[in-house]
Amino acid sequence: MAESKKKQEKVLVSQNKKAFKDFFIFDKYEAGIALAGCEVKSIREHKVNLKDSFARIKNGEVLVFNMHISPYVNSRTEDINPTRVRKLLLHRREINRIISKLKDKSITLVPISVYIERGLVKIELATAKGKLKSDKRQDIEKKESELEIRRALKNKNKQYRR
Repeated sequence: MAESKKKQEKVLVSQNKKAFKDFFIFDKYEAGIALAGCEVKSIREHKVNLKDSFARIKNGEVLVFNMHISPYVNSRTEDINPTRVRKLLLHRREINRIISKLKDKSITLVPISVYIERGLVKIELATAKGKLKSDKRQDIEKKESELEIRRALKNKNKQYRR
């Protein structure tokens, strides 16, 4: 029964697959998000998109931009902008650590995923460095070669079973 509770603790809502494709991911941080009530209900319905989102630090606060949360259908308040700037909740120590890593001009802060943990909406941020075209090509070649190896092993296993 203890395992079933652990599985229920973290429910992945949305993931930024583009970030893994376009960036080298270094350090990851977990943060809360300051949301309106209807936004939380939309997130519970998996109506959030991180595709073009990014995070910045302004005045000692971490903010996330372009995170699209669709308006909740049964909400009375229709005036909330789906892509508004949202404040992220981090400890001062973590913010200072992120600031020190962002001093390198090539490092940026990217949202990786949004999930619900013990009833609270959390976002996972990462410090990342952009990939060059050659790096992306190498990743594609590596994936293709791994796929070919898996196919070959699968066919070889089928031959032995007969």
